[in-house]
Amino acid sequence: IQKDADSSERVLMDMRWGLVPSWFKKDDPSKLQFNTSNCRSDTMLKKSSYKGALLQGKRCVVLADGFYEWQQQSGGKQPYFIYFPQTKEAVAEETEGEEEWRGWRLLTMAGIFDCWEPPAGGEMLYTYTIITPGFCHPALPYGHWALALTVLSPRMPAILDGDEAIRKWLDFAEVPTQEAVKLIQPTENIVFHPVSTFVNSVRNNAPECLAPIELGAKKEVKATPSSKMMLGWLKNSQECSPQKKENDLPRWTSQFIHSPSPKKTSADILQQWLGKEGQPAAKKRKA
Repeated sequence: IQKDADSSERVLMDMRWGLVPSWFKKDDPSKLQFNTSNCRSDTMLKKSSYKGALLQGKRCVVLADGFYEWQQQSGGKQPYFIYFPQTKEAVAEETEGEEEWRGWRLLTMAGIFDCWEPPAGGEMLYTYTIITPGFCHPALPYGHWALALTVLSPRMPAILDGDEAIRKWLDFAEVPTQEAVKLIQPTENIVFHPVSTFVNSVRNNAPECLAPIELGAKKEVKATPSSKMMLGWLKNSQECSPQKKENDLPRWTSQFIHSPSPKKTSADILQQWLGKEGQPAAKKRKA
């Protein structure tokens, strides 16, 4: 992070999932001996892999439609799709010149990032980890969250619900580390439904991965309002969005190091999220 950077500015950027610490000395990041895809909130200020980056204000927000968890059952593992509740106003089409995104509400997860430079020089590699809050006992008053934890997994991603929580997490100058970590709390503002085991294969990328199913039956269950909007948005998005050509895809100099495309543009659909006109002046970081 540049010392004179405006901490209120938001930047959209690709990063590799699985944090590689800046102090890693080997020439190949794949030689990292431990898994850094997720970072436990109760130990992130103790482990050297995350502590340095976190204290330096390298906080990020990871965007996704949702995520999956698998429940162990007698016949195998049942996948569930977990996401934010959706509003009736969600639409797929984007109007030219429109600044406000009115489509699917993306899940906003708290993360930590770092920048690794190959010892011999070369492209900087940006990587991140997703924070998971501490264990939440089902008896605690967290509604849907407690239910999700009971049914699916004792740990979930740390979800930042609302722009104010996002602003505080990203503003490394105005919000010091000890205050920012207080934002890492379970949330009950999530919904989920079972989906087909079709999603178990990473080769599959289709609406079937998200469509709700009825457990114990082959037919699809009647979708909830949120899942109906999600499926409608996904279908319309696929019909309206042209397929990317091979030349439009990011170029990689190796399996891990990304060479950015010559032309960089911000995603129009996230223009409002990334920042509005009249941003405050650059702030100096608090000691």
